Amino acid sequence: MTTAPPGGTIDIAGKTVSRLGFGTMRLTGPGTWGDPEDRDQALAVLRDAVHSFGITHIDTADAYGPHTVEHLIKDALHPYPDDLLIATKVGFARPAPNMWVPHGHPVYLRACVEASLRRLGMERLELCYLHRIDPQVPLADQLGTLAALHDEGKIGNIGLSKVTPEDFEMARKEISVAAVQNVLNLHHRYDPVMELCRAEEIPYVTYRPLDAGAAAPGGNVTAPLSWLLARGPHVAPIPGTSNPQHLAAIAQAVTGGGWT
Repeated sequence: MTTAPPGGTIDIAGKTVSRLGFGTMRLTGPGTWGDPEDRDQALAVLRDAVHSFGITHIDTADAYGPHTVEHLIKDALHPYPDDLLIATKVGFARPAPNMWVPHGHPVYLRACVEASLRRLGMERLELCYLHRIDPQVPLADQLGTLAALHDEGKIGNIGLSKVTPEDFEMARKEISVAAVQNVLNLHHRYDPVMELCRAEEIPYVTYRPLDAGAAAPGGNVTAPLSWLLARGPHVAPIPGTSNPQHLAAIAQAVTGGGWT
């Protein structure tokens, strides 16, 4: 079964994809570490998101596991449909569960991109975000590494994650920003970067759109997702879950479009 793209469509990284994407951070063990408790269910959720509910934007990161979810995505979805955008992120080291250390050294970033290509079974990452800016490394060096990988054909488009307006403006002096991924939900309702993206017609991808359930009281996912979609046509939420029933509720909550 397939359906109309949930939430309508948006152009990201050269592809027209569903505005409702799927975030994969929850497809690991506790602490975003190791394998999920039910690997078969995680694979089924990924397949259902794409093949049953028409989601064509999957968001992941090498840090999820680490590496676990990229393997799951390949096992569940490869060979990939032509209309599917898989976005990944690099720039974190994961020394232990629940520990996240920004790591933007050029050698490390390059190694991460090349490893993600192997795990995902791709020749090019269509959209690769700098997961976090490492304050210990000049931003120009971090973005310059991704730009070099773009020039080599290993990255199609470069995105930014969890950035301030100042970060955004500095980055735009170094690269063409294909997308920004920041937090926005009913508990965190304002981000000036969203307006900067609107002005520049850059997709604004919202992680934690349900704020781990806190922004969806009583399990009502329609209100928070509809609110996000109504922020503007450049906004694309990426809720995530490891539960098939929750996935169905999320996708069906925004079926029908009508948000501007």
